Amino acid sequence: MGRRYYCDYCDRSFQDNMHNRKKHLNGVQHHRAKKAWFDHFRDSSAILHDEQTKKPCRKFLQKGICDFGPNCRFSHMSEEDLFNLKRQVEAWLMVIPVDLEFSFSIIYLCRGPKTKEDSEESQAESDIPQQLLSIPDLPPSLLPPPPGGWKVKVNTEWG
Repeated sequence: MGRRYYCDYCDRSFQDNMHNRKKHLNGVQHHRAKKAWFDHFRDSSAILHDEQTKKPCRKFLQKGICDFGPNCRFSHMSEEDLFNLKRQVEAWLMVIPVDLEFSFSIIYLCRGPKTKEDSEESQAESDIPQQLLSIPDLPPSLLPPPPGGWKVKVNTEWG
């Protein structure tokens, strides 16, 4: 029977040889399945932006179904769906400041530990929103820095 190639995107397998694999990977069905897979992980704000720029699909509004499905160039979202998505994006932006961890680490690494002159200036920077602290099991990259900042040794080599 020979080796078989399984495509995760298309959920299908076929005999593995150069001709079959090339034909499958260049096929329209594979490209659509791959796009659908990656679209599943898109950011809510990107989806909202794309849907707001599209015109509503007349066929979907009239019949509730569209022949093109997710490949339609028109929007299949109702006004209520768009409103809910907009609220979700706004709520997410209020909960997680965009570069909180990155900005704290850069400030500490560039300027070193705080001095008395910096205490008033950095008071606003050190105020961590309570919403951020209430999220359980944050990955280490999103955890706020320790109160004194990260300790960096003088002889540390980066890279």
